[in-house]
Amino acid sequence: MTQRFLVTGGAGYVGSHVVAALLDRGDAVTILDNLRTGHRPAVPPGAAFVQGDLADEAAIDAVLAQGLAEGPWTAVLHFAALSQVGESMRMPMRYLLDNGANGIRLIDACIRHGVTKFVLSSTAALFNVPGNDPIPEDAPIDPQSAYGESKYIIERALRWAHQVHGLRYACLRYFNAAGADPAGRFGEDHRPETHLIPLVIDAALGRRAALEVYGDDYPTQDGTCIRDYVHVSDLASAHLLAVERLDDGPLVWNLGNGLGHSVREVIASVERVSGLKVPYRMAPRRPGDAAVLVASSQRAQAAGWRPVHADLDEIVRTAFAWRQSHPDGYGKQA
Repeated sequence: MTQRFLVTGGAGYVGSHVVAALLDRGDAVTILDNLRTGHRPAVPPGAAFVQGDLADEAAIDAVLAQGLAEGPWTAVLHFAALSQVGESMRMPMRYLLDNGANGIRLIDACIRHGVTKFVLSSTAALFNVPGNDPIPEDAPIDPQSAYGESKYIIERALRWAHQVHGLRYACLRYFNAAGADPAGRFGEDHRPETHLIPLVIDAALGRRAALEVYGDDYPTQDGTCIRDYVHVSDLASAHLLAVERLDDGPLVWNLGNGLGHSVREVIASVERVSGLKVPYRMAPRRPGDAAVLVASSQRAQAAGWRPVHADLDEIVRTAFAWRQSHPDGYGKQA
């Protein structure tokens, strides 16, 4: 029997790659997205698309009920969210409402419509861990932003949904999603863009001013911050695996390569891949930036997940190819 999925935020960066992975293996997918940050051209061919907002309870009910008429939902995959950490500190209530309250509204609708599996796109922004060791799932939860707090609110709601209603859930905590579909179908197009790799690529291509590197006096090998970059296609495979593993009960996974790369190393990788020079200048540290954030993904790996695109140059190569072939991303916003 064909598996059927509802994907919220499926017109976004990670969501579109997950939808493509589901369709590639023959699953049926319905996307619910308000297109506030997603892109209609990012909806993979073959997916049903509904433009709607999670704040609209009637719209959620209508999508879930219409889908049930065609057979039971295999799972709901939830990506729809505001995701700018800095913005969340300027507008914390907006993030707590849009992400936290709307996430709870979606969970409640799933319970009413008999959905048994739910996968949350969560974040490493839940953690505030000093030191340089890889961060495990049982590290202390201490969000330093309203964005991180909004995701933790949903994680807590899922625990209650499981305890009271039996909803099986997965919380997948990404570290730094990066790269693009190796086949060139989908890529990264945030507006504004805040992720390091596309910013470095745009600096190399002359599409932006010199890159600002925030701090070169951290206790790392070259003084710049170290982050764990995980390819977006590897994140997609983790979601598919998580749905299968939910037959054994709820799970919480950190998703990263377990390898850290500094800002200077990312710059050097872009220069190797592109053959271009990256103009950059040093700037003061940003408040709240940790020296090192690297994931321990032992739980996911114990379940059978392996990052296929772990090499930094390969991650950068896919991102660079997407940017070259899509200089305007998915095109101008409506």
